[in-house]
Amino acid sequence: MKICILGLGYVGVVSAACLAKAGHEVVGVDTETVKVDLINSRHAPIVERDVGAIIQEQVGAGRLRATADMNDPGVGVCDIYFICVGTPSRANGGLDLSHVQRVCEQIGGVLRNHPGAPVVAARSTMLPGSMRETVIPTLEASSGKRAGADFGVCINPEFLREGSAVADFHEPPKTVIGELGQASGDVLASLYAGMPGPLIRTDIETAEMVKYVDNAWHALKVGFANEIGNFCKGLGVDGHSVMDIFCQDTKLNIAPTYLKPGFAFGGSCLPKDLRAILHKMRALDLHLPILGSILPSNQLQIERGLQAVIDRGQKRVGILGLSFKAGTDDLRESPVVELSERLVGKGYDLRIYDRNVSIASIRGANRDYILNHIPHISRLMVSSIDDVLNHARVVVIGNASAEFRDVPKRLEFGQSIVDFVRIRDTRSISGIYEGLCW
Repeated sequence: MKICILGLGYVGVVSAACLAKAGHEVVGVDTETVKVDLINSRHAPIVERDVGAIIQEQVGAGRLRATADMNDPGVGVCDIYFICVGTPSRANGGLDLSHVQRVCEQIGGVLRNHPGAPVVAARSTMLPGSMRETVIPTLEASSGKRAGADFGVCINPEFLREGSAVADFHEPPKTVIGELGQASGDVLASLYAGMPGPLIRTDIETAEMVKYVDNAWHALKVGFANEIGNFCKGLGVDGHSVMDIFCQDTKLNIAPTYLKPGFAFGGSCLPKDLRAILHKMRALDLHLPILGSILPSNQLQIERGLQAVIDRGQKRVGILGLSFKAGTDDLRESPVVELSERLVGKGYDLRIYDRNVSIASIRGANRDYILNHIPHISRLMVSSIDDVLNHARVVVIGNASAEFRDVPKRLEFGQSIVDFVRIRDTRSISGIYEGLCW
């Protein structure tokens, strides 16, 4: 393919070099003539392992060159235009998209006379909404053409680490294509055909968000590991040894487990153990803000759940699933129990069903907990899902028990669902179905 890379910074240079090495004809565009001259003289304008050797090889082979002129004949006949300019932070923390907008205006000028229907793909990191609010309108206004019909649009976030960017380009953890339409995505998918790792095609907004989630998670991991290290040092424990063992668990720790949005955590372990850590932390006079923020964040999720029910404006509420996790009768620190108590305190008329939680069948600690701590809640429990549905105007799905999956299909006119677990793969539908955080 013929590819144009707009912006010869870190991402643009690595992308240009690697795509040329893959056999494509690549022209890089940048307003800084120093960068253009360095590439054309077979030198890398950045310091990055292997990039210099690739540029030397590919410029010599005639597959890579650079220009500062958007009117360069080679620019006007490309199949793909990659936007690789920076999106620096503004003083208030927002993004400065002025470079992106200017490049889109330049691309639009090229598209006006382009003989085909090329694809414009953004690799610049932008918040969700940027493509539809800035990139696409600017391209359309400056080209006089329509996105999705006369030219394609994608966002293709990069996952390159400085120091290993070439290796990351050739062996990415994933390739994400956010596409305006299938035809746009097909072009990029063919470009990356044969690449290792999953190829994920999705909508534009999801692809925009993925890079931010990745970076927030990486930052959180660094901060979490540092706080664990500080805590361990205060206890006289080797934090590196602890984290080495932690990372060997790829079933629960370094895994998708617990990483789906939903309701608050509860049970007999997580809240108790976090409080123990925080108690010891205070005794050691340590300030560990990440660990200290977990329980307050969890409490905010309970507040969000409560408000979601209140916002329905109905007093007759049914709750399906009282235990903190499906398949258990454990009510200790169940966030659904707290939600139920809060609703009762506000005068709501509740009915609660949980197959695993029954005074007649449970034994030991949970029976004691129900009888001595929440007897007023136990009196609201009913024996079937039908009992809940016959009573409630608002039905809360409290845990992911399989028997609740068909409940959305059983609603009558005027009933609605507040779902804490995403029992069905659907998004919120105003007045009918409210996903807690989806």
